[in-house]
Amino acid sequence: MPAYDSKLSSYDYELPQKLIAQHPSPKRDQSRMLLLERQSGQISHHNFAEIVSLLPESSCLVINNTKVLPARLPGKRQTGAVIEALLIEEKSEGHWSAIVRKAGRIKTGELLEFCSGRLRAVAQERLEEGKWLLSFEEAELLKERLEEFGLPPLPPYIERRQASDLQNEEDRERYQTCFASEPGAIAAPTAGLHFTPEILSAIRKRGIDILEVTLHVGLGTFSSIEVEEIRQHKMHTEFFSVTSQTLEQLKKYRLNQKKIICLGTTSVRVLETLAQQNFQHSSGWTDIFIHAPYEFRMMAGLLTNFHLPKSTLMILVSAFCGRDFLLSAYKQAIDHNYRFFSYFDCMLIL
Repeated sequence: MPAYDSKLSSYDYELPQKLIAQHPSPKRDQSRMLLLERQSGQISHHNFAEIVSLLPESSCLVINNTKVLPARLPGKRQTGAVIEALLIEEKSEGHWSAIVRKAGRIKTGELLEFCSGRLRAVAQERLEEGKWLLSFEEAELLKERLEEFGLPPLPPYIERRQASDLQNEEDRERYQTCFASEPGAIAAPTAGLHFTPEILSAIRKRGIDILEVTLHVGLGTFSSIEVEEIRQHKMHTEFFSVTSQTLEQLKKYRLNQKKIICLGTTSVRVLETLAQQNFQHSSGWTDIFIHAPYEFRMMAGLLTNFHLPKSTLMILVSAFCGRDFLLSAYKQAIDHNYRFFSYFDCMLIL
């Protein structure tokens, strides 16, 4: 493993704009996949569907079953001025912290309308870092109405400024894993977007266990690092949980040294948090920031998408396979016109 470099600038790379995927592949499992073999240092090119045969014998696949809330709300002030809110965290029923765009003139106590007046909220309190605490009317109906009227909280590099209703419906379906079941995330665990029920069934038929964990992806996963010394970066907390049965299975897998393949960096963060806590808690809040040098206690392999330069996600993956190896893989992906970020292509690291 190369010497550890804790400078943020060491985790940078140049990506042509044309390789940032704006739409998903026609079908979930039609993405391309780069295979990185840590022991040999080899890199090879595959179609995603080959993951069924590439996963190690008798391994276990851990997936994150969080479900993305349609938490992006176009709206307006009583003056008619256009705004947009991204709901971040539910503080209590009907009370959400939110990032509100064009919020400079909003006053405490002001009534705001969202989704063509179908949702209304009072700007209750201005919070730190440009956020607001919004108090929604008819709080008991809020999540139901979000599902009906809210928009998928796509990351800013996916442009939907004039998205048609059809595109919004496509994003509603495709910016959600096929196994999402626990509502609470404001961003998708994007490595899971490639899977179909058929792929999961084929993996199970090989005798590979699939375990579900939950980490509600929040703002912290995607917040940029503002310091050059990455060890000074502080992650926001995110809620995680596993069932008691899953907790016991993970304990056994670790004891028996069973190979665990994590689907996405969010699954990694749940498993490493559980291990750090010696499996004493099945739920809670984690602010774990994984960077080299780090000894992974649970993970033997990782399926992940290509990540933004200088991001906490890229730094986590670097800690697993080595920064130089990862950057060389990214260069190959760019040279072969792989599509980057939330939609499209991925890599399997074994």
